[in-house]
Amino acid sequence: MKVYITRKIQSKAIKYLRENGLTVSVYKEDKPIPKNILMKNVKNVDALIPLLTDKIDKEVIDNMNKCKIIACYAVGYENIDVKYAKRKNIIVTNTPDVLTDSTADLAMALALACSRRLFESRKLIDDGKFKHWKPDLLLGYEIKDKIFGIVGAGRIGEATAKRAYAFGAKIFYYSRSVNMKMEKELKAKKVSLNKLLETSDFISLHVPSNKETYHLINKDNLKLLKPNAILINTARGNIVDENELVKFLKKGKMFSVGLDVYEHEPKIHHELLKLKNVVLAPHIGSATVEARTAMAMLASRNVVSVLNGKKPITPV
Repeated sequence: MKVYITRKIQSKAIKYLRENGLTVSVYKEDKPIPKNILMKNVKNVDALIPLLTDKIDKEVIDNMNKCKIIACYAVGYENIDVKYAKRKNIIVTNTPDVLTDSTADLAMALALACSRRLFESRKLIDDGKFKHWKPDLLLGYEIKDKIFGIVGAGRIGEATAKRAYAFGAKIFYYSRSVNMKMEKELKAKKVSLNKLLETSDFISLHVPSNKETYHLINKDNLKLLKPNAILINTARGNIVDENELVKFLKKGKMFSVGLDVYEHEPKIHHELLKLKNVVLAPHIGSATVEARTAMAMLASRNVVSVLNGKKPITPV
């Protein structure tokens, strides 16, 4: 049986697939696979392991003659037409849980980089402008005793809340359901989105990308933010209306923003590149050796399980 992988992933996972008797082919270019090449190579495969950058739409799915599983190498799966895959009796899986800690770590790293103005500090040094210590040089904010707002209290949101609580922050959260674990262990308080935005000093986004969350942060509710508010997004870029975000940043209506994802990724709004109070990262939320290896192995285990006639481990 054949498995096609749309980009080189960790060798441990490829070895695992081959040890289980599967023939593995990998797209060798280190860039998103062109659709025409994808279409050609998935025609006769039994399993596909795509990345989030690969759009697996109806046309691609219809071109698969015998595929039994699409094992997405990501926790998000908005790039896959899941409903249509189900109609064609193709199982879709993702990689939840294994990237929780790495993404939560990055959310806190961005929060600290923004609040302590680390990139502005480095630029000051690089520009040769650090001449002596001053009482008011690049003043930032501490996390202790601040309100840390979590938008989306799932696995990653909860993990980020734990980290913020350890820094001494008070936790507010906005979620469709009550997170009793957060409320019990972190003394977290569930509030409305508007209440969270108008009261929080730090706001960290952890919701999936869908119709309900598109531009969840927009012109109407950005105006609720405190002037010292710091917004962190390690979820999906289109949750935030970037055009409106830029306007608020330029007017000084918020303190700082830390972004790992972008509305039109990989394209980044040109104004964000110019602003001093913005910390940018190239979608590295799960970019740790531990997380990426675990993602590759989980996707591979899903493939092996399904092709052996067993249930998928993490079905969507």
